[in-house]
Amino acid sequence: MPGMMRRMQNLGGMSGGMRQGGGGDSLSFEKRNFAADSVNVQFKYLDTAKYLTFDSSITDFYKRVPLKPWLINIGYNGNPTRSILFNPMRAIGWDGGFHALDPFAFTIAETRFMNTTKPYTELGYLVGSKAEQQISVLHTQNISPDWNVVAHYRMVTAPGTFNAQNSSHNNIRINSDYTSKDRRYHAYIIALSNALQSSENGGIKDDSYLINENPAYNDRFNIPTNLAPSIYSSRNFFKVNLKTGNRYVDRTLLYRHQYDFGKKDSLVTDSSVIKYFLPRLRLEHTIESANHTFQYLDVQSFGAAEFYSKHYGIGTLPDTVNFQMNNKSLKNDFSIIQFPDAKNLLQFFKAGVGLINYRNLSGSHNELFSNMLLHGEYRNLTRNKKWDMLLYGELIAVGRDAGNYAVKANLQRSLGDGVGSLQLGFENSNRSPSYIYKYATAFPIKYKSNLSDENISNLFGVLYFKSISAYLQFNYFLFSNYTYLNSYVNVDQYKPVFQVLRASISKEIKLYRNFKWATDIYIQSIPTNVPIHLPAFFTRNRIGYEGKPFRNLILATGVEFRYHNAYYADGYSPLLGQFFLQSTQKIANRPDIHLYNNFRIRSFSGFVRLENINTITKKYGFGFKQNNFAAPLYPTPGLVFRLGIFWNFVN
Repeated sequence: MPGMMRRMQNLGGMSGGMRQGGGGDSLSFEKRNFAADSVNVQFKYLDTAKYLTFDSSITDFYKRVPLKPWLINIGYNGNPTRSILFNPMRAIGWDGGFHALDPFAFTIAETRFMNTTKPYTELGYLVGSKAEQQISVLHTQNISPDWNVVAHYRMVTAPGTFNAQNSSHNNIRINSDYTSKDRRYHAYIIALSNALQSSENGGIKDDSYLINENPAYNDRFNIPTNLAPSIYSSRNFFKVNLKTGNRYVDRTLLYRHQYDFGKKDSLVTDSSVIKYFLPRLRLEHTIESANHTFQYLDVQSFGAAEFYSKHYGIGTLPDTVNFQMNNKSLKNDFSIIQFPDAKNLLQFFKAGVGLINYRNLSGSHNELFSNMLLHGEYRNLTRNKKWDMLLYGELIAVGRDAGNYAVKANLQRSLGDGVGSLQLGFENSNRSPSYIYKYATAFPIKYKSNLSDENISNLFGVLYFKSISAYLQFNYFLFSNYTYLNSYVNVDQYKPVFQVLRASISKEIKLYRNFKWATDIYIQSIPTNVPIHLPAFFTRNRIGYEGKPFRNLILATGVEFRYHNAYYADGYSPLLGQFFLQSTQKIANRPDIHLYNNFRIRSFSGFVRLENINTITKKYGFGFKQNNFAAPLYPTPGLVFRLGIFWNFVN
């Protein structure tokens, strides 16, 4: 999947991202950046020319962790996740279908190419209840004024609250960009590795164990689960013992180089002559190699025969249950880029062709296939930043997924420095259903070879009012041939065209002096006859103090709560790592309530959080045992404590 399309999915797709100032595309005019520091490190993405600055605000905890507030995991940090906001896949071409651990992966589209005059380092460490930890190390420096290198490592481990909720994620990314002295040649390289592991317990055997008077069950780790006998599970601070679960490995290497044709020019000042190069035509070649492995492994399958037989039809249970799929791909892409205005690199026409070869191996199924991709783009960011336009299209003309296409049109207008901005956009994708839904693999899924291509349209708009610190967004989706699981293993497709409406508001309200209320409200309308169950209402709120009580101390402290209405949350199929439609158990949770204290002292920042205070109860003996549910048979934790510390160093 081209990097451009990966990023395009986020533009206009999720209003929750509007607050992540500095992390957006060059289409963003405004950002929320409370109490920014003075560190001057700029970055850009692979497919943008405009450099951006870091968002150094301290108010939002979710900047520091992979899991965003609209994503729900099935138990603990690092476990499989799904979105409670409608945001379907729109990327075309080959898609394996395993996405439950996507939020914890590094991607090409999110890779930041940096520019700094001094070496810059970020260190982060998070520790939480039940031996949860997250380590993050990022370092960047310029080898020369025209050559930068970035190295980023992140580890997330969490044994969890219940049995076999272990997670262990390791991400490594090294990227570099280089520009020749004559400004004609540019090179970019990205090497990334994602090793994602999450244990699977199949859910607790019965909800009644949560209110059982057996004192042993006060420790939720002792509650019986459908998979993974607790005898083989452990809570190790440094090592996750994963005996039953999903392992996803993704290794990608991308190299892009460009050569510009144009003319040299110079700028004469009182003290010097500055030489520069004005490009008019650019030749670009990109080669990308990727290896994806998806595996379910259970080396302790004894005691789970009934579960495997009932849900997956596995009658004779082997000592080790092992299902795996491996996909390798090699992409060569050639593009031509033309700049109508040599002094404005943010305006250009781009056309290209790419050939992608695949090898897919799963059990006895070994398949070779290819796709030929045609793509074009027009982008124009006016010099006065009043207008910003993006037109993009791609088509798979030949190959396994021939007929897949994606188009996008985006127009943004600055309404003035003191007013805000307006963004309007449209996108349409025609895509093949995920591979495991349509083709035979080693996984025990009842695929359907006659599935039609999914077609998704999205009309969206975003209005930002700077004077009142408010965002308004709407999304109007049209979807046909929606493909999904209606049980643990059964694939189905809903062919009629249906519509989904989503509206949201993000508003910051000043209550008294430095006391503020930041609220995000989402409303979704989905037809009742459509096989999609999502909450009609979701809100996240922060109420607290934000200010500078002392000269070098910046503080944000208060209470945060999230709430959604009752709905039939999707069930979860552990062997497939997939969520599926269910209509028997409705999830009606209490609001999630958290206390937070975020701070920064110069280059040092951190947070202290107490989460899920809403689980307190005296009904079954005092404790934090009134668990909410993420999915049927998958309770969320009780009280969770988290501490995070972060340093920025400029050498």
